[in-house]
Amino acid sequence: MDSETIKSQLITAVNEYFNQVTLPENGLFVLGFSSSEVRGDWMGQNSSAEIGEVVIQTLLPILQAHHVNLAVQGCQHINRALLLEREVADRRGYEIVSVVPQLHAGGAGQVAAYKAFKDPVEVERIVADGGMDIGDTQIGMHVRWVQIPVKTSVKEIGAAHTTFLTSRPKLIGGPRAIYDWPDDQQL
Repeated sequence: MDSETIKSQLITAVNEYFNQVTLPENGLFVLGFSSSEVRGDWMGQNSSAEIGEVVIQTLLPILQAHHVNLAVQGCQHINRALLLEREVADRRGYEIVSVVPQLHAGGAGQVAAYKAFKDPVEVERIVADGGMDIGDTQIGMHVRWVQIPVKTSVKEIGAAHTTFLTSRPKLIGGPRAIYDWPDDQQL
């Protein structure tokens, strides 16, 4: 899979996502990503630093334009730890853990993000506002409840299945509950 095709597919998919979804300013977008799957191989079997670089270098400017921060999910060999900027981890109160991603322990996306971030750190858990999964890496555990799938015209990046999620606050209450404050409502 050539870099320009991957870049083009990613730009189209992420722009379509943001045409449907508005994440909060300084929100958190989680990326789950398998460069092996993009190449058409089984996850973790043929990692590509080049594909990792293309994905991260393409995604970061789009997220920055939307004032959204990136967290990159690592592979199972680092227990799906997440790489993000220290400032984001500190602001959100996430506990930092010690591990430096490698191509086969963290993955190509984490390695590329580690190089691109100003002050990268790893954390065990996050609560993201939305995200993108390239290669069925299962990002749902990192997106806050209630998760909402978002459809785009791009079903694959390279050979990897692609899905998106956003989220909304839980709707609680019973039959008397309302979820928007009417302008004419009396207390």
